[in-house]
Amino acid sequence: MMPASLVSTPQERSQAVIDGLTAIGLDYVLHLPSSTLSGVIRHLESLSKPRSFPITREEEAIGIASGLALAGKKAALVIQDNGIGNLLTALNTFPVAYHIPLFMVVSRRGGLNEYNSMIHLFCERVIDIADAAALRYWELDGRVPLPLWSSTVTKAFEHSVVTRRPVAVFVDLMGGQP
Repeated sequence: MMPASLVSTPQERSQAVIDGLTAIGLDYVLHLPSSTLSGVIRHLESLSKPRSFPITREEEAIGIASGLALAGKKAALVIQDNGIGNLLTALNTFPVAYHIPLFMVVSRRGGLNEYNSMIHLFCERVIDIADAAALRYWELDGRVPLPLWSSTVTKAFEHSVVTRRPVAVFVDLMGGQP
């Protein structure tokens, strides 16, 4: 049986991510449409600040967010892990190569409770792919008490700024990662 401190709903996990993003004081949030991230995205789109807008591909988001960082703006990408493969070339040839801070909140798919069978093959290997690409990240899932989620999001953003490199927070909003 899981300790009560580790049990939470998708809505509570989404709210913790929202709280962390809010604490950063972002200027912009770029996102891809996602049913898993819909609560986070809908909330961000309802605000006047940060300015939130959809992008069509992950590598497009890398270019826009890198430009915003170079202009002194605080930006975050909100994407799913099944798009990590799409952004690796853009990530490694621009923000990594030129020491540009870039922050990503990446929802995890696959694992327990995953309803989309085509997701499993790629998403179950995303952490291995991130490791191979030397992407700095933190994981928020059922092993991490919910009260630590929002501060981890905020601190990961700060780490990106201080180290001047891309940083991701992989969040399991569905409760499927063991």
